[in-house]
Amino acid sequence: MSLRKYLSLHSHSVFFLVYATVAAFLTYTSMYAVRKTFTAGTFEGQRFLGVDYKVLLVTAQTVGYTLSKWIGIRIVAENTARQRPRYIIGLVLIATLALSLFAVVPAPFNILCLFLNGLPIGMIFGLVFNYLEGRRGTEILVVGLTVTQIFSSGFVKSIGRFLITGYGISETLTPFLVALAFLPILLLSVWMLEQLPPQSAADIVLKSERTPLSVTERSALIRRYYVGIIIFLFSYVLMTAYRDFRDNFAAEIWQGLGYSGHSELFTLTEIPVSLLILVMMLWFQKIKDNLKAFKVLHYMSIGGALIILAATLLFSLKVIGPMLWICSTGAGLYIAYVPANSVFFERMIAVFRERGNAGFLVIMADFYGYFGSLCILFYKNFGEAKLSYSRFFEYGSLGASILIILSQVGSLIYFNRKARNSQSQEKESILSKKSLVLVK
Repeated sequence: MSLRKYLSLHSHSVFFLVYATVAAFLTYTSMYAVRKTFTAGTFEGQRFLGVDYKVLLVTAQTVGYTLSKWIGIRIVAENTARQRPRYIIGLVLIATLALSLFAVVPAPFNILCLFLNGLPIGMIFGLVFNYLEGRRGTEILVVGLTVTQIFSSGFVKSIGRFLITGYGISETLTPFLVALAFLPILLLSVWMLEQLPPQSAADIVLKSERTPLSVTERSALIRRYYVGIIIFLFSYVLMTAYRDFRDNFAAEIWQGLGYSGHSELFTLTEIPVSLLILVMMLWFQKIKDNLKAFKVLHYMSIGGALIILAATLLFSLKVIGPMLWICSTGAGLYIAYVPANSVFFERMIAVFRERGNAGFLVIMADFYGYFGSLCILFYKNFGEAKLSYSRFFEYGSLGASILIILSQVGSLIYFNRKARNSQSQEKESILSKKSLVLVK
């Protein structure tokens, strides 16, 4: 019996869930090796046109990554099962080639190489998500993706920092070497994803059928919920920008807090956060009622933002130290961000029984999120250039957490009312049909 057939017959078994989660985790970790390793370098003392060199590198990649999200809205919405593996492998290979150019092209001209590196890989998340969405165990399956965003970013940066400080490899060559080392893992993990069967009949009953969507169908779907989507997107932009700044400038934040030269901190501080999110998502997937789960998603995001707010206030008052503060902001951030990033639109489509896919909505939200990240980068460099990264992060933690709480409350109120109206209309339709039958 082939592996694909076995998985089809046991599509709700523990083996299936573990297998699919590992496949998603390895695929996205391979992408992170291509995307995030360069941020392990500090590129200290390098400036061009009066701007810090690393800020230019991060900005260039983020611009490419943001444009990739916009391009990816169509690709993720319309791609077929046959196209999907070719897209993933081809896009990562292009990004790896850009890193090889980054290693040999002299600064500042190699800044363009990081733009080319970000341009292909922004849509990888949506393509991997397409494999996992619309299943009874989707919440568990996306753990492989969500934990990757927490753990793997720190992991590849730790590898990069180790190569830079331990072996003296240049900060421009290290990203390409790490990306190259992960390519065999990428090929294996995409093959693993290809063995996953399509949605079962039971999956469709619980979560609605997931299919490609044309541009007309996408527009109609967004128009039906545009008010709630806009309110939600405001909080999502804040979460993404906050996460991206914390991630891209972790080395500078730790340095400002007095912890320079400790590469293991990138990974060690995120391990407890990864475990916490894993337990949280395992619990969450047990909620079968889609509307109840949708409400819980909002409560989780509000709770996560409250953790960031409380931890930052305690740190500002010198009640807790830097290590506990960074761990707490990581926990609060990902408690808020993971449900919003991976499951929000999945459950939204299930609540309102929409036919289509959540992948394009996820990547659309990411586009606006990374646009917000770019705005924060420009503001930090040109508006608050003299402020240290650690102090800027402290102030940002206070402001972002308050605004996330307010917008999540607004999103909860809108979608709850929308769901009640939808249920009322459905009941009226059923009663109307019964009345017609009685009359006949």
